[in-house]
Amino acid sequence: MSLPAPGFDSAELDELHELAVPLDDPADLDALIDRTGDARFVLLGEASHGTAEYYRWRAEITRRLITERGFSFVAVEGDWPDCFHVNQWVKGRIDQDRTPRQVLGDFARWPTWMWANEEVAAFAGWLRHHNVEHETQVGFYGLDVYSLWESMRVVVGYLRDHDPAALDAARRAWECFEPYGEDPQEYAWATRMVPASCEEQVVELLTAMHLRPRLGDDDPEAELDAVQNAEVLAGAERYYRTMVRADGESWNVRDCHMADTLDRLCAWYGREAKAVVWEHNTHVGDARATDMAAAGMVNVGQIVRQRHDRDGVVLVGFGGYEGRVIAADFWGAPPRTMPVPPAPARTHEDLLHRVAPAASLLVFPDDRRSPWLAGRRGHRAIGVVYHPSAERRGNWVPTVMGRRYDAFCHFHHTGGLHPLHLQAAQPGGA
Repeated sequence: MSLPAPGFDSAELDELHELAVPLDDPADLDALIDRTGDARFVLLGEASHGTAEYYRWRAEITRRLITERGFSFVAVEGDWPDCFHVNQWVKGRIDQDRTPRQVLGDFARWPTWMWANEEVAAFAGWLRHHNVEHETQVGFYGLDVYSLWESMRVVVGYLRDHDPAALDAARRAWECFEPYGEDPQEYAWATRMVPASCEEQVVELLTAMHLRPRLGDDDPEAELDAVQNAEVLAGAERYYRTMVRADGESWNVRDCHMADTLDRLCAWYGREAKAVVWEHNTHVGDARATDMAAAGMVNVGQIVRQRHDRDGVVLVGFGGYEGRVIAADFWGAPPRTMPVPPAPARTHEDLLHRVAPAASLLVFPDDRRSPWLAGRRGHRAIGVVYHPSAERRGNWVPTVMGRRYDAFCHFHHTGGLHPLHLQAAQPGGA
């Protein structure tokens, strides 16, 4: 029985009664797995970086995509160096005496709870077991752009061991960044105040990495790791140089970098590669279905659709009506459990709460001209910094659901993630 729904017409209610099915067990995902078909890209979102249900159900979907559809790797909204360490572990190459919690506990950049949590540890343990049992090499990679200094150290170390002749370009880049004390904020503000940057040195290093001869290595992914860290260095330099302008350019730099990284991973895995992506809804859901487009912003979901529509792209959003979340009061603060207030009236979450099952899956039809799928309503988005009392002013994105996603997972009540450790900010966060 649905509750009275002021602000919604009967056609929307009927539509949702038809679309929403209970999501209580992994077997309830059959319609979504069928919808993926032979798609090579499945992007799974989240309405916050601190909600247990989003992480658990993304993991359930991903398990089925790997075991039933042969997906090649998982790419997440995380730093490349930290996630590559997890990748090496799930493939049985390093630290096999360590537990998933110990491996993920090495994440040190704030906000660590995004990936150093019990939910991801459970998935990582499953993935390693799957790779061992089935003799596969399903990977786990980070798409993000923040790890400027960590990536620099990897590149310098790799060249020192494998190609000392190319070290000069790396040293010049290192010396350019050195005065900023591994603080990207310092670099960002310095480039605004003084018309100088490390762009030239970074471009020189990236060019050197791409032109140098490929060398054999005992680690089959050593070359991939080195080149990608050079790409991260270049992307991070652009990102931090543009972030102080308070416009959409730094967002676009970051999301284009993540989409390019996804393409490089697919190229490395080969023509038949299939990718699962875990990122926030603001990256996964097509930006053209929100107010981001009017601000000149793009995102990963939009770019992947534009580049790979013929290969099959499925975008899955997640959302919840109320509950609790892990987030921080300000940038760099320790995370804590916060309340998530009930969704305001006439938002997507409000309507789903009134009509859909408590946990529900909605797989959208090809024809999305129906009232709810074509209508524009607010859709909740919680970041790593959150103020529940003020969320109506900054946590609702005008969204056309049928254009933003291909499917949606909704939960009436959600709980917080379970972080492996709590910490203050480390240098280099952004």
